Amino acid sequence: MNIKRILVTGGAGFLGSHLCDRLVEAGHDVICVDNLFTSQKSNIVHLLKRPNFEFIRHDVTHAFWLEVDEIYNLACPAAPGHYQYNPIKTMKTSVLGAINVLGIAKRCHAKVLQASTSEVYGDPDVHPQPESYRGNVNPIGPRACYDEGKRAAETLFFDYHRQNGVNMRLVRIFNTYGPRMHPFDGRVVSNFIRQAVNGNDLTLFGDGSQTRSFCYVDDLIDGFIAMMDGPDDFVGPVNLGNPHEFTVRQLAELVLELTGSNGKLVFKDLPEDDPRQRCPDIGLAKARLNWQPSIELREGLMRTVSWFRSIDFADYRAPTPNY
Repeated sequence: MNIKRILVTGGAGFLGSHLCDRLVEAGHDVICVDNLFTSQKSNIVHLLKRPNFEFIRHDVTHAFWLEVDEIYNLACPAAPGHYQYNPIKTMKTSVLGAINVLGIAKRCHAKVLQASTSEVYGDPDVHPQPESYRGNVNPIGPRACYDEGKRAAETLFFDYHRQNGVNMRLVRIFNTYGPRMHPFDGRVVSNFIRQAVNGNDLTLFGDGSQTRSFCYVDDLIDGFIAMMDGPDDFVGPVNLGNPHEFTVRQLAELVLELTGSNGKLVFKDLPEDDPRQRCPDIGLAKARLNWQPSIELREGLMRTVSWFRSIDFADYRAPTPNY
C-alpha cells in the first residue's frame, strides 16, 4: 500500500470528520486542521490516540506550512445562519483559505481537492443542474458571501492549475446529511430531526414546496475519494449529490414518521434568495468516476435519527445566534 500524508482542512466538521475516519482506517498519515468554529472536537476525539492522526487547531485564513502529498480543502461554514453571521470572515475563509492550501500544493507538488458547493448555481433556471450551468447568483445578497466566496475559490483553483500546474480536483457538493451533523447548524435535516426528537413542531420556510436532494454522508465520502484517486485528466468540476428530489414538506413528513413525533408543521416566510429547486445532474460522476449514491433517504434518515437520539443536545453549543 502507498501510505500518503494527507491534510484535511475543516477536518473536525461533519464531512471532514467522516473523511478523516476513512483515511485513517485506510492507513494514511492524516493531519486535521480546524479552528472549531462550527465543528466539534467530539467528532474526532476517537481518532486522537491513533498514531497516524494529528489535530492542529488553526484558522486557514492565516498561512501555514506543512509537508503533505494530498489536501482535501473542506474548511468553511456551510449553513446559512453560520456563514451569514460573519459574512466577511466567510468570504475570507473561502478565498484566503484557497490561496493558502494552493500555496502548499504548489510548493509540495501535492494533489489538492476543493470542496465547492451547489450554491455556486444560485437559484437555478436550469433543472437539474449540470456542471456546464453557470448559475443564477445574486452577488450582493445575504447568501453571496458563501456563494461568491466558493465561486472565487473555484477560479483560484483553476488558475493555479493552468498557471502553475497544480494537480487539482473540484467537486460541487449538494445537500448532504448523516451522523455528526451539528444539531444547531440550521440545516433542514438537522432542524427537523432535532425538533422532532424533542417533541417540538417542525418549522418550514415558505409553503414547503421547494425541492432538495439529500445525499447520505457515506456516499459523499466515496465520491471525494473516487475524485481524488481518479485520472489526472479529469479535474472537474463534478457534481456529487443524490439526484432523487423531494419537497421540504415531504422531508418533514418523513422525519415525523420515523421519529414517531406528534409535532405539527409550522410555516414561516421564505428567506431571501432561498433557491426554489436544487438537484444535481450526476451524469459526469457516473461516467468518469463510476460513482452514484446507493443509500436511500429513508435508510439514511433512520441512521441519522438514531445518532441524534444518542447525543445530549446540551453538549452542543450553537456556533452563532442564527439557527
